[in-house]
Parts: sequence; C-alpha cells; structure tokens
Amino acid sequence: MKHNRLLYIVAIGMITLLFGSCRNPQQTHIQLVCTSDVHGHILPYNFLTGDPAEGSLARVSSYLKEQRRKGVQVVYIDNGDMLQGTPATYYYNTHAIGATHIAAEALNYLKCEAVVLGNNDIETGGATYQRYNGNLGGTVIGGNILYRESDMPFFAPYTIIERDSITIAILGLTTPAIPHWIPQCQWSELEFIDMERAAQRWMQYLRENVDPDIVIGLFHSGYEGGITTEHYAENATRAVAENVPGFDAIFYGHDHRIRSTEVINVEGDTVLLLNPGKDANNVATLDIVRDKEGRVSLHAALVDMNTYEPDPAFMATMASHAEDITEYVERPIGTSTQAIHTRDALFGPSAYTHLIHQMQLNASGAKISFASPLVYDGVLPMGDILVRDIYRLFPYENTLYMLWLTGDEIKRYLEYSYAQWTAQMSSPNDPLLLFDSTGKNLSRPYYHFDSAAGIQYDVDVTKPRGHKVTIRSMADGKPFHMNERYLVAMNSYRAHGGGGLITHGAGLTHEEMLERIEYTTSADLRFYMLNYIEMRKSITPKASDNWRFIPERWVQPAVKRDSTRLFGE
Repeated sequence: MKHNRLLYIVAIGMITLLFGSCRNPQQTHIQLVCTSDVHGHILPYNFLTGDPAEGSLARVSSYLKEQRRKGVQVVYIDNGDMLQGTPATYYYNTHAIGATHIAAEALNYLKCEAVVLGNNDIETGGATYQRYNGNLGGTVIGGNILYRESDMPFFAPYTIIERDSITIAILGLTTPAIPHWIPQCQWSELEFIDMERAAQRWMQYLRENVDPDIVIGLFHSGYEGGITTEHYAENATRAVAENVPGFDAIFYGHDHRIRSTEVINVEGDTVLLLNPGKDANNVATLDIVRDKEGRVSLHAALVDMNTYEPDPAFMATMASHAEDITEYVERPIGTSTQAIHTRDALFGPSAYTHLIHQMQLNASGAKISFASPLVYDGVLPMGDILVRDIYRLFPYENTLYMLWLTGDEIKRYLEYSYAQWTAQMSSPNDPLLLFDSTGKNLSRPYYHFDSAAGIQYDVDVTKPRGHKVTIRSMADGKPFHMNERYLVAMNSYRAHGGGGLITHGAGLTHEEMLERIEYTTSADLRFYMLNYIEMRKSITPKASDNWRFIPERWVQPAVKRDSTRLFGE
C-alpha cells in the first residue's frame, strides 16, 4: 500500500518501492502466481474425445514447482470460475457429491492460498460452492458478497500473507452482475454489491487496521464494459483501479481476455493489471523483490503454461479421479435409432431442436418451448448414447426457466429470432440464411436462432423483418390468442436477455422478466436431458412438423446452396 512513507518509481510493468523503515535488509523474492477462469481444466486431456489438451492445472503445477526449486517464495492464488467447464468438475458437482471436490483437491495440492468465486462457481448452487469452500485449504475471499439483507460479508473480504516481514493484503471481489444471469435459488443466501463501493470500504479498513506493505486485488470481473445498471457494473476492474487508491496490482478475469497493462489512479499512483485468460493456458505473475537496501520492486508478467509438461506427481495424485470421470462419461444411458446432426437446425425444423423442445416441455409442464441449436456442427450417433455424447450436445450448464408471456410477446420474440436468422428472399436464387458482408459466415450467432414448440406457425422468408411469422394455432389445434398468457419454457441464458430475444424481441425489461417467473430448476438442462433419455432407454429422433419456412419451392434449393456454403459438399 502506498503511503507518504514510501518512495516509488514507476516503469513499464514494474513498480519500485522504498520502505522507509528498511525492515530485514536481506534479499527477498516473493512471486504471486494467479490462475483465472480455469473452467475445470484440471487435467491435460479432453474427457469427451480422449485426446491431449493444452493448459490445465497439471502444467501450472510444473511451473510452481520450478519456481519453488529456485528458492522463490511462491504465493499461488485463483481468481474463480473453476467449477464449470469440463466433465471433470461436472461429475463432482452432480454425481460424486459426497467426495472431496476434485477442484479443491487440485488447488490444495498446488498450495493455493486465496480463492475468489466467479459467476460460474455460484451457478453450481449453494450446496456445491459451500462444499468447495469447505474442502479448500486456502481462504475464499469476497468483499462484495454479503449475507442477504445484511452488511456482513459472507466470505472473508481479504486475506493477509506474510513473507519475510513483508505484509501482503489480498482483497477479493466478484462481478455483482450474477443476479442478471443466475436464478436466485442458486444463491438465495447471498447479496452482491457494487465492486467500487466494496473496495472503498475494505481499503479504508485495511489502512486503519492492518497497514499492509502491498495491496493486491483479486477480481473476478473484466476490465470494463458489460452489463451496467444504476446499482453496479459487471466489469469494473479499471474503475476500481483508478478510483480506489491503495492497490499496487490487480489480478482480474471473467472476460477471458489475456492482458497486462497499468493505469494511473486518482492519486497519481500506478496500478498493474493482469489477466491470465482462461483454461490455465497462462498464469499471471507478480514478482516482489526486496534487495539488501530495502528497495522493493514489483514486476508483472504473463507466463505461457503450454511450454511446460504436465507434472507427473500431480497426474499421479489425480489418477483415481481421472479413472472415475472417464468411467462416468463412457457410461451408456440409452440408444438412438438414428443419428442426429446439429447443423440441420440451421435450415428448419430438426431432430436436434425437437429433442430439446420435448425435454423442456416434459421437464417443465409449460405450454410452449423456445430453444436454439447449442452446437454448430455436432452429431449424436446412431446406436448407444453415452454421457459424453450428451455433454457434446449440451456444452453449457444453463438451468430451465418457466415464465409467462402473452401471445403478442411470443410473436415478437419469434420475429426477432427469425430476423437474426433468415434473409429476406426476393427470388429463388437468394440465400435463406442471413450471411455477413463476406457471404461466407452467418451474420448472427447460431445459438440465438430460437424456434418454438407447442404452437403451429409459418415463417415467410419473403417478408421483411418483423413480419415473417404467422402463428396459426396451438400445437393441438386450439386457437392461439395474442392477448392470452402462456407458460413458456426457455433456458436461463435466454431468459436473462441472452441474444436480446426476451428484451429487444418480446420487449421485457430484466425486472419485468423476473416478475414473470413461475419456476426455475436448480439442476441444469444437461442433467434433464440425461434423465430424459435414460428413462426412455431408446429414442427415435425426428424433426418436428409444427413450423416451416415458406415458400417451400424457394426454400428447399436455398437450403442446399446455404449448406454447401457453410459446410462444403
């Protein structure tokens, strides 16, 4: 922490401090090493394919051991979003719930001393992140995560590290935008407050009660931008660094953008900012070196972990976990009488999206389902269906929402979807899909192309945006009314505004959406799909017949042309 008693000189990526008291005048080298957004990449192979993979904590282990052999005093910390992303963590989140969590065991092996929870960690639910907290040997910190309707922090706001009489305070903060994405049932005991306000509070406390030599931020929040409301900013790292004096360096993440930079705060001091990116492909390091004269320099760097081989001892420690996870992903859950290709969902009704719709309607009891393709070009093979096959088709751990929409809002939702999805054809030679200016790629992300089940409708691709969809009736032939309310099922990403279909399309604010919720699941959609197939034992996938692109004499040849353009002959 910079005070008047410190003299500091700033260079690119480095700060030099001179302690006025010159305590313990001897050479000291401390290195803070930070991972962020590891997303379950604990072991260096892909459990879905069996192939080797880059990154992973196994490589981080090799790096940490190398530094410790050199005599460096290593302080390893993790910046959150550890518990979602691969079958390794999913297995311990949902099945091996009585065991020590593999992520906690890995971090304990690496002697991790401080952990921040990210939004994906919170999304696993209170039972999982509390178990993870209990399994960890290091301290979970979060200065802006409070007990609900309280001013008391749920986790320790900071932790103190002492090395050779140098006192390092590490203050943890997590993006407060979590309520925008994740249903409250997953974090019902928590409240998230603005990062800058929390940083001001705990920085003052540290100054008055601890007086550390160095203050480090550990923020699961991006550099800037993202969701911004009158109450909080999703990505507030830069704002906190500039507006809250006292930080010497901040490790941050969440946006997955590798970065090493510095900013000048309101008192004219330099703050180093480091983002190691995702999947443990890199670590961010801060070297704290004190020479014999008492001068302390801080040097920031990013280190590529793919130049290191996985640590054999780490791999041996995790071997039994790897065996359990492999056995889990290779477990048969049923059979399919034919293959499902996800690319078909781009060109009209498909067996893939129909399977998603049927699962969502079955799990929710809703009248109408909205769903999009979640994978661009994947396949569920004919024959035995393994757990890993469903993981490939459901890469995200979204929960299921049931909320009511009026008939008019449903139509506007679909109009917005198909406006992103389809071009306006003026001749049989025009493309069906909306391509970008290059003519080679889709103009919008495929996972925003929602279709509906539970209603009968046509999409006329000769019409302009906003006038393509005609809803004929409910799926059972009963009338569909624009002013009537209908219970609709959709995933949590979409319900919270992903793709703009619920906001720009249906026209709901986030607050209005929250008021419409009738029910949310605590388990994710992958869990329900696994159960859906396992209970039926055999499925016969087929495309739905409740909607169609028209005019069909134009659409059919356009599908062939567009498919060739995207996927080749």
